[in-house]
Amino acid sequence: MFTFLSSANKTFDRGVHPGDFKELTRTHMVERMPLVDEYILPLSQHLGGPSKPVVKAGEKVYRGQLIAQAGGFVSAALHASVTGTVTAIEPRPHPSGRMVESIVIKRDLHSAQRLFDEHVLDWENMQPAELLSAIQKGGFVGLGGAAFPTHVKLSIPEGKRVEFFIVNAAECEPYLTSDHRVMLEQPEAIFLGIKICLKILGAERAYLGAEINKLDALARLQNKVPADLPCEIVPLQTKYPQGAEKMLTEAVLKREIPSGKLPIDISVVVNNVGTVAAIGDLFRYNQPVIERVTTITGPGIRKPRNVLIPIGTKLSEVIEFCGGMSDDVRQILFGGPMMGNAIRTTDIPITKGTSGVVFFTEDEMISTREYPCIRCMRCVDACPVYLNPTQLGALARAGRYDEMMDLNIMDCMECGSCSYACPSNIPLVQRFRIGKALLREKMARERANG
Repeated sequence: MFTFLSSANKTFDRGVHPGDFKELTRTHMVERMPLVDEYILPLSQHLGGPSKPVVKAGEKVYRGQLIAQAGGFVSAALHASVTGTVTAIEPRPHPSGRMVESIVIKRDLHSAQRLFDEHVLDWENMQPAELLSAIQKGGFVGLGGAAFPTHVKLSIPEGKRVEFFIVNAAECEPYLTSDHRVMLEQPEAIFLGIKICLKILGAERAYLGAEINKLDALARLQNKVPADLPCEIVPLQTKYPQGAEKMLTEAVLKREIPSGKLPIDISVVVNNVGTVAAIGDLFRYNQPVIERVTTITGPGIRKPRNVLIPIGTKLSEVIEFCGGMSDDVRQILFGGPMMGNAIRTTDIPITKGTSGVVFFTEDEMISTREYPCIRCMRCVDACPVYLNPTQLGALARAGRYDEMMDLNIMDCMECGSCSYACPSNIPLVQRFRIGKALLREKMARERANG
């Protein structure tokens, strides 16, 4: 039996407490996005290699049909969001700011849009390897935003074992409530997904961790846990970045993931709750990843809501469905305000990793003027992985990137806690991203040169 008493709620050390602003959408049930005329499906909407098309321009495709196969082990398959005709395979604008090769589908206006090859998968009589193969073929990636291919996470390296499976329902980013609504509206899919993941992993037990700003979801899930499922619902303190794998594992299990290691190195696998629910739908309907719940929110959108959106829908179409933008919109973020990326056009598609889109007006924008570091150490107190952002920031500004390695810069999760805590508006996390990217390039060159 769990309690919502604050003294019993688990958490990690350090972190920050930004306002959550979830009241804009937390009570809005998920609404299905109406179908539009054109869909743009980038071949790169996951970590790893891009997908490889198996269709060509002029070809008829059906909703849920495979249109691009994985481009390697660390990659993901891609499926048609709608029934229609492939009109082009060409570079199109991408949320990353780049032009990315994409499959463009024009919807068949006369199609009933039934799911391609819909049927129940008899998971109970399937072997773990068969279950894993179905997930891989379904194009599953982490729907929390990272978009790491799910089959890779669920593939246990030789010599490793899994004791515990953790379902990440923390949703610690301000404004976002898509996971919250999935927990309230799809508990059966979540628990089916957990059963399947436990069977694949051979894990002893599952934990589902959610922050206590989702009390209704915690209570609903606790009441719905199947009697035969070894799954514990874990209330977590509301704190950022509670949803990071390292922080969540520390909070739930009191196990620390060592520097440079992954959860599997301490016999744990972590997956987002939306991903787990989608796995449940795969085995209930044979539905691959062709749509996702996305929070459309912020002061700059007229009708904030949670929307079930077919992958590839243009943001401009979603904006229209949500009543349009206010006239004073200043910035649009794909993702939350802590780790999201600012975009420069609405002519880009919703992808598998789009957990939310946040619209900010002038009132929410802070001064971008940078002041000298005053050595207040607030960034040090905030860093959840015990780095020294003050010193790292000074080295990054001086271009002394090699010295940053000695201070474990690669352990930085780029969560933005240091930048949030800094009273001098120093763009610490942005400098760390640049430094890490340059260091990775250098290490890649050194490996290539022997």
